[in-house]
Amino acid sequence: MHTDQDLAAAGLHLQLTGPVATITLDRPDVRNAQTPEMWRALAGIGERLADDVRVVVVRGNGASFSAGLDRSLLDPTAGGRTGESVLDLVDLSDEEMSATIDAYQRGFTFLRDPRFVSVAAVHGYAIGAGFQLALACDLRVVSTDAQLCMKESALGLVPDLTGTKPLVEC
Repeated sequence: MHTDQDLAAAGLHLQLTGPVATITLDRPDVRNAQTPEMWRALAGIGERLADDVRVVVVRGNGASFSAGLDRSLLDPTAGGRTGESVLDLVDLSDEEMSATIDAYQRGFTFLRDPRFVSVAAVHGYAIGAGFQLALACDLRVVSTDAQLCMKESALGLVPDLTGTKPLVEC
């Protein structure tokens, strides 16, 4: 499994307590905005969960569950940018782009594994990719201050992190 340091660098924290795995989005300074590194780390957690895990809880640290995609990744003028950006997709071949998006989606789809029940503990904002992450879980426990929004469609974008299908199934 990723080390605690690897997960922290991706903005995540994993706590295992008996049969319960708690995954915390841990970038409260940006309302737990998501990055490709975070999606890849989530997929890595999913690939390596022990068979005795029966419940996976996904939550956000701070005031929000997740405000969605880290919009700084969409700024082509951002100097000194490190790490992977969704803007990098435009330079890929169709096959490479498809494989990369599939890798991102695995950070969400592992939450539908029938070996365990996944629960999103949603508070504050769950916008765009944050809402899609909540929708990827089997259950959502939503606080009274939660604000949910699938912002992609209002921007003319496709919610491609697996959010569309579970939304219509709710």
